[in-house]
Amino acid sequence: MQNENTDISRLMEESTKKMAETISALKSEFLTVRAGRASASVLDKIKVDYYGSRVHIKEMANISVPEPRVLLISPWDASSLNTIVKAIQSSDVGINPSSDGKVIRMVFPELTEERRKEIVKHVKRYGDEAKIAIRSVRRDMNEKLKKLEKDKLISEDEMKRAEDENQKQTDNCTKDIDKVVSEKEKEILEF
Repeated sequence: MQNENTDISRLMEESTKKMAETISALKSEFLTVRAGRASASVLDKIKVDYYGSRVHIKEMANISVPEPRVLLISPWDASSLNTIVKAIQSSDVGINPSSDGKVIRMVFPELTEERRKEIVKHVKRYGDEAKIAIRSVRRDMNEKLKKLEKDKLISEDEMKRAEDENQKQTDNCTKDIDKVVSEKEKEILEF
């Protein structure tokens, strides 16, 4: 009996961890979605060729937000300034950086209503993809539970209880995703 509960507990922990990682990945993705305000996180995915290595901008410059719609990048090595500018220009950030030879300024333009609605569609799509991933984790867990029951390692009642618990976890994660998507949508649509 102890072994069965250990198997179920281990599976539940694994499932919970995977679901939490999915939500964390969604939140990370949302940090890079531009909402009309300057945010250093829009640079998180951009890497710069720096002395033969691919390096994140935050590892080679100080990044600050002196005004709500301005991002200021101060490279520690002045010779890397043009390389950083080129990396930003070739990225999908959609903002053309300007340089005065010492610092790089990125001015975030006000988003049009049309562009805001387009971004919201992308945010909702990311949320739907996260829900699909959560349901996939639930399905995998249920399949493992059925195998344990088939192999007579757990009883049918234990399997049903674990499936119910797994469904509750899935429902909670889906609600969390809806909340994260809703908050990001609200942030984007603010004028």
